[in-house]
Amino acid sequence: MEFENSTAVAQSGEKPAAQLPDSLIQAAFRIIIMALGALGVSMAINQQFLLNIMGFQPLGNAYLYYLIGIFLALAFLSLPASTLNPQRFWWLNIILAVAALVSAGWLGFHGLEIIQKGWEYDAPLLADIMASVLIILVLEGVRRAGGPILLFTALLFGAYPLYADYMPGFLWGNEYSLMGTVRAHVLGVESIIGIPMQVVADLVIGFVIFGSVLVATKGSDFFMELASALLGHSRGGPAKVAVMGSGILGSLSGSVISNILTSGPFSIPTMRRVGYPAHYAAAVEACASTGATLMPPVMGTVAFVMASFLGVQYSSIVIAAVIPAILFYVALLFQVDMYAARRGLKGLPRNETPPVWPVLKSGWPYLLSLAVLIFVLMGLRMEARAPYYASVVMLVATAFSKQRRLTLSGAKRLLLDISQSVARLVAVLAGIGLVVGGLSYTGVAGAFSRELLLYAGGNTALMLLAGAVTSFVLGMGMTVTACYIFLSILLAPALMQAGLNPIASHLFILYWGMLSYITPPVALAAITAANVAGSKPMRTGFHAMRLGMPLFVLPFIFVYDPALIMDGTVIEIIERVALTLIAIWAITSAFERWIYKVGQIGHISQIAFGAGGVMVLFPEMATSLIGGGILVTVIVVNLGLLRRRDAVKV
Repeated sequence: MEFENSTAVAQSGEKPAAQLPDSLIQAAFRIIIMALGALGVSMAINQQFLLNIMGFQPLGNAYLYYLIGIFLALAFLSLPASTLNPQRFWWLNIILAVAALVSAGWLGFHGLEIIQKGWEYDAPLLADIMASVLIILVLEGVRRAGGPILLFTALLFGAYPLYADYMPGFLWGNEYSLMGTVRAHVLGVESIIGIPMQVVADLVIGFVIFGSVLVATKGSDFFMELASALLGHSRGGPAKVAVMGSGILGSLSGSVISNILTSGPFSIPTMRRVGYPAHYAAAVEACASTGATLMPPVMGTVAFVMASFLGVQYSSIVIAAVIPAILFYVALLFQVDMYAARRGLKGLPRNETPPVWPVLKSGWPYLLSLAVLIFVLMGLRMEARAPYYASVVMLVATAFSKQRRLTLSGAKRLLLDISQSVARLVAVLAGIGLVVGGLSYTGVAGAFSRELLLYAGGNTALMLLAGAVTSFVLGMGMTVTACYIFLSILLAPALMQAGLNPIASHLFILYWGMLSYITPPVALAAITAANVAGSKPMRTGFHAMRLGMPLFVLPFIFVYDPALIMDGTVIEIIERVALTLIAIWAITSAFERWIYKVGQIGHISQIAFGAGGVMVLFPEMATSLIGGGILVTVIVVNLGLLRRRDAVKV
């Protein structure tokens, strides 16, 4: 994080303006950020557990205003106004932070009046002023946290009520005045304090705390050691360690980039040491970290928003996402193993991999806290409180280890990390709330879905293809959460009206939005991993796209075959999982031109084997059987050729 300060000195003979030393400003900013972060986290805990600390238990809308004020102020204090000169406008950041605290705090104080007196439709002058100030601050916050493209999107759709009456056809909507639009966005319950912000307040803050505690207590080291103990000595072991370790760690932290920066410096050099090229090692780490945000139990912010939009418990999303996420990691393991087999790459020597049992014993605090998280989340159905209980268990359990217990300096870093993470989320999702509100208040969201269904003529394949392309393009310029929220309003209802499974439809959008992380030209995860590996970013991106090919295919599979998201009988689920595993093995074998027990294959066999794998994927049993027949034929033919070559050699 960068703390801004101005160090300009007059170039003339005039006396320079008085300046605070850089170190003092940085120290002051850190203290303020930690104080505000502690206040925000305490307020979230107070609200979640109904503690009524000092008689303070605000209403729902008042609580959201308070959180927005606190964490928006934190965003201004921790995110630079200008990336070209981060240290220039430190004084402006203080002004904006104070304005956020005052405007949102005033609205929170009058939360009951906003509801009872209908200020959304007619508010006093001071309320209008505070609402106007807050909406400007929200736009500046989303610019800093989400970038110019997200700011443009928030402005375009947030201002939609102003010009909806002039739009043609199904884009026509209810028109609002300028002040009416501001009131609707700030004082209404479907925009800035709508579902995205409610999800952050009720669910996400707890899981951010859990992920930060995991990293602060060196949980990342344990999971990488465990993966190394289990797989490090096997063929191409370091790549499998990266897949397993990054998958587990990322599933708990929920962040792609931080996962790469945490595990990449360990996994990438180790992969290179046994013979993997730098670009391939970086691609493996990028894919493993990207897929981790789709792996239960945490799955990042988007899954919580998805549960709220669908009106289901978070555990339902977790259950649905388990099989697709596991299949993705199985595909990655197949690919890195076949790559190693074809090139004769070995694993780490046994004496360089830790024994499994001692690693498991040393990591009992993390396994215990993970068990508590899953039990409270899935067993007791206390989704909002689960991460808090798990975090407390982890902190208490690691206190018995001198290397892992949280020190005072570690606690400060932990508080800074939590504060910054939540501040970014609040800044982005408050801005995305403007998009949700603009489409909701004008009624355009429902009309768009109806028209899309009409134009597609009930052709679900056409709608899915259009949705995949749109999700991918939007994912290039937006955060995955922003992309998902936007399309869940416009596209998901049309998919559900076409008869597709609701959870599958929403997961489809999420998966395709994630692809921009590993697909050029953006490929943020691949570029980050390339920087760690010292490889060329675009070459790394194209290899990551190839390794992540299951992410391109899986969404289409589970949309048409809901058995893969646990929607079906036990027999159906087992049957489809088995066939999908066979198909993934065949497709990855074709990619690597390597079949187990056969070895390297020619180009004709490669094409036939890949085609057979694709046919096995189809839900119709007849097509799957034909595909299976092709696979068997290719194997038999290649085994015959192999025996003939061996006989000639003899």
